[in-house]
Amino acid sequence: MSEEETVRTRFAPSPTGFLHIGGARTALFAWLYARHCNGRFILRIEDTDQIRSTEESTKAILDAMTWLGLNWDEGPFFQAERVDIHRAMVQKLVDEGKAYFCVCTPEELEDKRKKALSEGRKPKYDGTCRDKNLPRSADAAVRFRCLQTGTTTVHDLVKGVITYHNEELDDLIIERRDGYPTYNFAVVVDDALMDITHVIRGDDHLNNTPRQILLYEALGYKVPQFGHVSMIMGSDKARLSKRHGATSVMAYKEMGYLPEAIVNYLVRLGWSYGDQEIFSLAELIRVFTLESVGKSAAVFNPEKLLWLNQHYIKECDADRLVDEMLPFWKKLEYTLMDRDYAKCVVNDLRTRAKTLADLAESSGFYFQEDFEYDEKAAMKFLRAEIAESALASVAAIANLPKSDRNKENIEAVLRDTAAKHGKALKDIAQWLRLAWTGKPTSPGLDEVILTLGDERLKRRTDRADRYIRDKLQA
Repeated sequence: MSEEETVRTRFAPSPTGFLHIGGARTALFAWLYARHCNGRFILRIEDTDQIRSTEESTKAILDAMTWLGLNWDEGPFFQAERVDIHRAMVQKLVDEGKAYFCVCTPEELEDKRKKALSEGRKPKYDGTCRDKNLPRSADAAVRFRCLQTGTTTVHDLVKGVITYHNEELDDLIIERRDGYPTYNFAVVVDDALMDITHVIRGDDHLNNTPRQILLYEALGYKVPQFGHVSMIMGSDKARLSKRHGATSVMAYKEMGYLPEAIVNYLVRLGWSYGDQEIFSLAELIRVFTLESVGKSAAVFNPEKLLWLNQHYIKECDADRLVDEMLPFWKKLEYTLMDRDYAKCVVNDLRTRAKTLADLAESSGFYFQEDFEYDEKAAMKFLRAEIAESALASVAAIANLPKSDRNKENIEAVLRDTAAKHGKALKDIAQWLRLAWTGKPTSPGLDEVILTLGDERLKRRTDRADRYIRDKLQA
């Protein structure tokens, strides 16, 4: 590639389902390479499979790309809208004798495949129609007249140099009997006409590459550079699938992952930069290269992803974190008081949450007054003999100026009260924690006190006192 030529990468998913983790990583690598080289990133939807392609899947892919922050410079282009261009290129090859019509039926082709396998031969097309000069007809597909001698070499930016013997390749179908181009042909035409300089994709496409190189050359197109990235495996070293957990990108959004955690995790699946684990997007754009992409398969580790997500929740701006939490609170039917209160809530809980869903689940006591007390803890701590000293602590805390309500001062008040009443500090603290949150564990009492405020604290203290009195009268 000349110094003046602009790097142009693309992501070309088929809209037959959601954007999965493997596809998202491929898109990320292509996006990062384009951004690193000050190039262009093109999005193309390969929707020529008219039966399986859906608008719902297309929207899901675009939503996932947008959520991850993988903005595209051109597109989305839709392959189905370019079929006339593909057909014209098919006809060009036919006219030049580089492609031919084939009327072998699917049943005949299956018989040929089975026979080849039974005889220990590679199940490639046997060339029945190759030299018949058949005319176009309703039952004819079009096959590419593949070279039968020599070799085709792939100079892969990730895998290295790989050479294929042309005699092992097939006269692949480039236009089906229904008049639609096949993937291997349409992708070559589209990549060439969109001036794609670097094709970065999963290594499940590697075996297509020699055939596609021959198509580029037959059509007179410049061959792009290829980089095939390894597959993502589950912990059992099998290809990542639903049995290993969620594989859809947007499923992770629904579970409460932040997009930067997904991006950071995906880029480290098969790529490294020293021992660094956490990267901002700006850092990734600066340091990403294909030379640092590994050849071997990457293993998906859900715990590592959780760790990264917890890190980004801790680092997230409070205002943005409130926005991210809104759908999770809505799902739990929690009524948002006001943004300032919500910011205090997320700040209290963010260090303990691995996902936004975790944060939402643990925040219930901030939004609900009628929570139940943890039964085991209530039996141990919500007792009448602790109530008097606990209520005295609340009164002392209420007398503290709000500017003095920090962790040290609150602990000092609790210690003084415990000493005066001859009670254990832990017992008083747990009585208050249960009264205010219903749980034996929670954020620090200083955080709870500052967030809930005097009115809520009083209501909850009085409620706990009534709970004890009612229990004594029962």
